[in-house]
Amino acid sequence: MLLKFTKMHGLGNDFVVVDAVSRKVFFNKQQIERLSDRNWGIGFDQLLVVEPPTQPEMDFRYRIYNSDGSEVEHCGNGARCFAKFVLDRELTNKRIIDVETKRGAIQLRVMNDGLVTVDMGTPSFAPQDLPFTAEEDVSLYSIMAGDAEYWLTPVSVGNPHAVIKVDQLVDDEVATIGRLLECHERFPQHVNVGFMQVISPSEINLRVYERGVGETQACGTGTCAAVVAGIKQGWLGPKVTAHLRGGDLHIEWQGEGSPILMTGPAETVFEGQIYL
Repeated sequence: MLLKFTKMHGLGNDFVVVDAVSRKVFFNKQQIERLSDRNWGIGFDQLLVVEPPTQPEMDFRYRIYNSDGSEVEHCGNGARCFAKFVLDRELTNKRIIDVETKRGAIQLRVMNDGLVTVDMGTPSFAPQDLPFTAEEDVSLYSIMAGDAEYWLTPVSVGNPHAVIKVDQLVDDEVATIGRLLECHERFPQHVNVGFMQVISPSEINLRVYERGVGETQACGTGTCAAVVAGIKQGWLGPKVTAHLRGGDLHIEWQGEGSPILMTGPAETVFEGQIYL
């Protein structure tokens, strides 16, 4: 089958986006792994599939696959690219778009300046929602990775995250500890790991080791998780600019019961065709 695709990125977190509204498209794990290979395929962090909605009040359904073929619940950078894609392809003319995801409904707002604000839903700090194995419900948890002890905040923003506050961001630590914690036995469905350096109550530096992918240039859900963890711990205020390797995201969260609002860019790189 000849597959038409669009290559996009949100702050360097890159995606292949496929229109499965105009034409039915199905992928297996091996096809996704081949397409994601940066030497033998197209190369991407995630594959985004745009489908018709299954619920009448929704505009689209949105499916997300990691480069290893696993399907995941949510992707903030991908959601912004999704919004730009459906507008550019004239699949909709709406600038407020309601979308089904594996984790539930989300709303995307395309601003006049081209930035996209995503209502990421309400976060949960309950260990069972990640899931995370915990003997008690506290705000910070101690966990061993290698020979060192780390203190982390587990938080679900539709997918599971563990946020660690660090004094400095160190390449080896992000790669090594991120890999160890991703597959730690206390996270039975694996986890995304964020390393957050607090600059001020309204500014952080962040790097994220993503489950099933490795470190990416930016992670939307990881940024949301880091900010809400920082607010819960009293380190951050309700509006935060996060500096990632690929650029900046702006996060707003007013506290328990409120949705997380994430604003950032989405860019089209090129369009192409490839045989599956």
